[in-house]
Amino acid sequence: MGVSRRGLLVAGGAVGVAAAAGPAAAHGAGRRVRTGFDRLAADGYAALAGERVGVVTNPTGVTSEVRHVVDVMHADDRVDLAAVFGPEHGFRGTAQAGGSEGRYDDPATGLPVYDTYLKSGKALADVFTASGVDTVVFDIQDVGARFYTYIWTLYDCMVAAELAGKRFVVLDRPNPVTGRAALGPVLDRAFATFVGREPVSQAHGMTVAELARLFNGEFLARPVELATVRMSGWRRSDFFDGTGLPWVPPSPNMPTPDTALVYAGTCLFEGTNLSEGRGTTRPFELLGAEGVDRRWAEAANALDLPGVRFREAYFAPVFSKFQGKTVGGVQLHVDDREAFDPVRTGIGLLVTAKRSWSGFAWRADNWIDKLTGSAKVRTLIDAGADTDEVVGAWQADLAAFRAVRRRYLVYG
Repeated sequence: MGVSRRGLLVAGGAVGVAAAAGPAAAHGAGRRVRTGFDRLAADGYAALAGERVGVVTNPTGVTSEVRHVVDVMHADDRVDLAAVFGPEHGFRGTAQAGGSEGRYDDPATGLPVYDTYLKSGKALADVFTASGVDTVVFDIQDVGARFYTYIWTLYDCMVAAELAGKRFVVLDRPNPVTGRAALGPVLDRAFATFVGREPVSQAHGMTVAELARLFNGEFLARPVELATVRMSGWRRSDFFDGTGLPWVPPSPNMPTPDTALVYAGTCLFEGTNLSEGRGTTRPFELLGAEGVDRRWAEAANALDLPGVRFREAYFAPVFSKFQGKTVGGVQLHVDDREAFDPVRTGIGLLVTAKRSWSGFAWRADNWIDKLTGSAKVRTLIDAGADTDEVVGAWQADLAAFRAVRRRYLVYG
């Protein structure tokens, strides 16, 4: 039986089918999650009836059969799809980090594709107005970290949709590293950038629909007319391999769910002179620099961080930092993902890298402050603080964020 528009959508919130009953096999094997798009399509797009629709999406916007939602909607006369909006890396995913595809007509569908990357406020509202759509739909797979830019594309598009007088609908997808807990430092607004607009913890433990509810309820000066289409079958304890959904890399350096598992911690190495593994087959799992040797892995293992071990590793990135040069460092091996804390691990690796390698340096632009959300992590590590001292410095802010976050969760 189809789900009515009222049953599928609720302004500013979401209702939906409960998770499938019955015990699942290890890591949820055999139990399938239905995404927001899958549920919307199954209802014949009734929630979008009579509206000209534009979709903010990228290559992750796929069905369980790995068909892109734009291609599916374009071929279905029950929905009036009029435009596509591409984020960083582009709608079809042709651009590397820090790039987009620009304005063009999609060869497969003929639809106009508008570029949203680095646009916000009135400039982005003008794009929505020019497109002629009534409703902006968001469908992108997130990875659970504050500095992953797609959640701020979501934020900017919500702000712009309100300015342009457009309705906004979020189609939900799983947080691939579970939605169990918020972890890490909370952004100080004085350090707001496109890798963090608002006070959210470094690992937020939310889905994109839950984040949209949080943004609308706490951060937007004027709330947008918001509706969310929730998933069915997803539980907060699920890792991505328990969903039954196909993994499509959300960006060129996010090839697997294993990458997402460590990313909220090891992306901090973007703020240093060490390689974060870009240009290798294991980005964010391999870290290193010229002159680093076995002492770093030994120091990191001595921390006895839960759920992870470190292997002395040597690699030669084919692009990005140290392109074509052999560097030394570590590879992370997560052996208990239930116990693993990516943010504590990232801090422990920064502390031990600085202590074991004399060449360690922060990026000259203090990018580490943008990633962590303040200058606290950098200044504490520079002052000789250990891992526990650095992690302890954000606990009060994190507790306050967790209390706010709790009000916007829609899954048990």
